[in-house]
Amino acid sequence: MSEIKIFEQEYAGKKLRVEVGRLAKQAHGACTVSYGETVVLATVVQSPEPREGTDFFPLMVDYEERLYAAGKIKGSRFIKREGRPTDEAILNARLIDRSIRPLFKDTERRDVQVVVTVLSIDQENDPDVISLIAASLALSISPIPWNGPLGAARVGRVSGEWVLNPSYDARLKSDLDIFVAATADEIVMLEAGANEVSEEDMATGISFGHKHIARLFPFFQQVIQSCAVAKRAEVELSEEEVKNLALLRDKVENYLADKLDDLFTAGSKESYQAKLAEINQGLDAVLKADNEVSKEARIKALSMVDHYLDLAARRQVLEKGRRVDGRTPDELRELTAEVGVLPRTHGSGLFRRGETQVLSVVTLGSPGMEQTLDGMEEDGKKRFMHHYNFPGYSVGEVKPVRGPGRREIGHGALAEKALLPVIPQDKSVFPYTIRIVSEVLSSNGSSSQASICGSSLALMDAGVPIKAAVAGIAMGLITDPADKSKYTIITDIQGIEDHAGDMDFKIAGTRAGITAIQLDIKLGGIAPKIVDETLSKARVARLKVLEVMDKTIAQPRLELSPYAPRIVSFNIPVDKIREVIGPGGKVINEIIDATGVTIDIEDDGLVMITSVSAEASAKAVEWIKNLTREVVVGEVFQGKVTRIMNFGAFVEVLPRQEGLVHVSELSWNYVNNVSDVVKIGDIIPVKVIEIDEQGRINLSYRQTQPKPEGYAESPRGYSKKNNNHGDNSQRHQRNNRSSLANYNHR
Repeated sequence: MSEIKIFEQEYAGKKLRVEVGRLAKQAHGACTVSYGETVVLATVVQSPEPREGTDFFPLMVDYEERLYAAGKIKGSRFIKREGRPTDEAILNARLIDRSIRPLFKDTERRDVQVVVTVLSIDQENDPDVISLIAASLALSISPIPWNGPLGAARVGRVSGEWVLNPSYDARLKSDLDIFVAATADEIVMLEAGANEVSEEDMATGISFGHKHIARLFPFFQQVIQSCAVAKRAEVELSEEEVKNLALLRDKVENYLADKLDDLFTAGSKESYQAKLAEINQGLDAVLKADNEVSKEARIKALSMVDHYLDLAARRQVLEKGRRVDGRTPDELRELTAEVGVLPRTHGSGLFRRGETQVLSVVTLGSPGMEQTLDGMEEDGKKRFMHHYNFPGYSVGEVKPVRGPGRREIGHGALAEKALLPVIPQDKSVFPYTIRIVSEVLSSNGSSSQASICGSSLALMDAGVPIKAAVAGIAMGLITDPADKSKYTIITDIQGIEDHAGDMDFKIAGTRAGITAIQLDIKLGGIAPKIVDETLSKARVARLKVLEVMDKTIAQPRLELSPYAPRIVSFNIPVDKIREVIGPGGKVINEIIDATGVTIDIEDDGLVMITSVSAEASAKAVEWIKNLTREVVVGEVFQGKVTRIMNFGAFVEVLPRQEGLVHVSELSWNYVNNVSDVVKIGDIIPVKVIEIDEQGRINLSYRQTQPKPEGYAESPRGYSKKNNNHGDNSQRHQRNNRSSLANYNHR
């Protein structure tokens, strides 16, 4: 039995604990990492042989949420076990993938799978930081070739003070949330959300996190030196295979020598792809005519073209200061913006950047349409959602239409994060549930940032009172393969530059500051100074994009779409909420059935009525206000007679509020039978004459009627005109004393 090894290190004032040798012993690398009482298990496995016929590194990262980790059972009545990964799990898997992938050789063709399982969560320490650390250490101590380790940190800022690995509660008070993955010297991956934070503050926060990550590396080395096994050798070619490969490369280089410059003059993606297809066809024809080249070698030669394209694209930028489409490094593609492009939706925006085109559509719903969160980490509700779709036709491909993939979920979440800081949070100001769907209609790079721009336009078109317009820009990096210190930062990258370049740095924000960041690196890492430079250049570009958007719509429309539902909000006393809901929801359902509105009531007494009909809304508002209002002595109501007793009539003055009109208050004259004056269902005017100590309402019908001519009150309270009946009036009151005792205010 292998030895169990435990390592501990203080990290941000808490104990970071790594355990190796207890769990998952058949995995090629495994470790358990705990921080506070949050515990994760990371395992890694590699296939023994390369995957045949693949031209990419087959890495799979899975992040497994277990509800038992939080002491929960799935809320569904019918399915209690975990199903498909939640969006949060997919985003965390992408976070790990984007961090570790750059440290593998891109020539690796053996499948690698990383599985991180959350075993315990303490609702204070987010498992994503230690999940990345666990994955890094599992790879580092395994036989799988990898250029790690790397560390991770989360950075917040509360009351102007930087906080390392803040708790969930502290993050709610922070004006930014930065996730940093880094080696001791370089930044490898960034993910951030912020409340319009300046570029300088963002750079300082990233540097703060990186500084603390660097201090962990002696601890990481201690774990690795104690637990690591020998790395597997890379798949090596025989001497003859190396010689044949070199000859094949020479043939490809000679053929491409005078053709790539012309390729980069293509004016569009379509013409570029047409020229590239022509080059590939020509190369294939030349190789077919060469009797020394086999079919397998021809296929391998065609796969080499991308490599030489990347090198040529780099030379264009580094040596000539010109990009593949002729732009200078800081130049944006042509931009256009439109709003109101769809007639019946609540708001729409169409944004185009070069050949990338995104249509964003806003739908407004009632507060009750909020999304319920029931995950391992998340509880509560969510009233703002952004969803992103990337169909095959957007890149001219045949692709089955299925549910959203990891990329779609990731890009949708990034745009949602970028827009959330400008969405009105106070329900009393704007109580709507907001959903935006961004449809990528055409893509040549930077579609996620175009969806941010399109969504901002659509929100304004819908009349959502957002604080400011939000725009996004994707920045790239071209480095010299022989010397990483020689580089050029490029603005607004398109597809080939994303493929050929070393960085995809997405930055979104308003004029006031940054709201979201996502950085992916391909060359292993970048120096902190490149991060700072990129943030600065991105601000200049972002302001240019916002200028174009402002020319289309500079502020939210003052009125909602006529097709959007209207919400009327008002407050009722908290102790009256149950009166509106009624037993088993009887009262509120009665209102909904009668008016067709949607009613949402908050715990603080905020009532929100949603309806497309102003008349129905007004009726429901009046109904609820009448249910919750207190009657006042002297008020006059048109009430409905609901019950008749021998001592008087009960009249409903407000919904579910009745009062008694005593027989002596039915008429100025003597009344022998109550039913001689009123009948059940009659609508009569009544005046509130008393509310007794028990809250019972006493009403008068006669006081709403003119007094008979010559009428005078008897000292004993009966009519002098009908003096012979005065004693009868008193008798009514005496004989029915027991009945009155049973009258309870409702």
